[in-house]
Amino acid sequence: MGVGRLYTAVAAGGFRRYATYRAATAAGVFTNTAFGIILVYTYLALWDEKPHLGGYDQAQAVTYVWLGQCLFATLAISGGGVEKDLMERIRTGAIAIDLYRPADLQLWWLSTDLGRSLFQLLGRGVIPFLVGAVFFPMALPVDAGTWAAFLVALLLAMLVSFGIRYLLALSVFWLLDGMGVSQVLAITGIFFSGMSLPLNVFPGAFGEVVRFLPWAAQLQVPADVLLGETGLTRAFAFQAAWAAALLTAGRLLQSAATRRVVVQGG
Repeated sequence: MGVGRLYTAVAAGGFRRYATYRAATAAGVFTNTAFGIILVYTYLALWDEKPHLGGYDQAQAVTYVWLGQCLFATLAISGGGVEKDLMERIRTGAIAIDLYRPADLQLWWLSTDLGRSLFQLLGRGVIPFLVGAVFFPMALPVDAGTWAAFLVALLLAMLVSFGIRYLLALSVFWLLDGMGVSQVLAITGIFFSGMSLPLNVFPGAFGEVVRFLPWAAQLQVPADVLLGETGLTRAFAFQAAWAAALLTAGRLLQSAATRRVVVQGG
């Protein structure tokens, strides 16, 4: 089997695996829709008081909410992607088996995560977004070019998301437990990606910092691409730079970590 076919098959396996969790997917659709409705009315009240907050009008703010609910599981913004399995395999020592595979460890888990992301987008993300489009005023583009650009931004966001989670998962080689890492993922993901509030609303130096961090490439940048609030060259360059930096750092940390495979708990 060729290299491309191998990792395509791994991605397809990741898609099929998450497709089997039908009850969890249905519950996720309901949860994202319910939270979306709550957030929309919260945003509407806030934007009534401060129109054009963060440079968005109300319709753009509503669109941002539903895009966030669409991408929450797709990008595993608070964790819960393949890094959870990876941390457990490191903790138990089963990672040693993975290292014997005739495949690159990082590419294997990246392919699996891309398959997971695609399923979560289609299975859990699209329906809440459509509910928002039907029942609330949204600022959706009408030209195919903007949607195509958004898909590029989304793919880059998937790479950045994996890069962040892969780095933190590898830290378990030294920490020997993933509970604290998972909590860090949840807190940083929710706040710094802009799930709570668009990063554009934060003023001054703090706003500049949070918009520079890699989490901004997950939700804020794709949202601005979809809403036409950023230049495409700048947006893609920002995401691609962070994706390259994170994946390179992950590869370097992987090299250091696999030199000291620790078996714990059996």
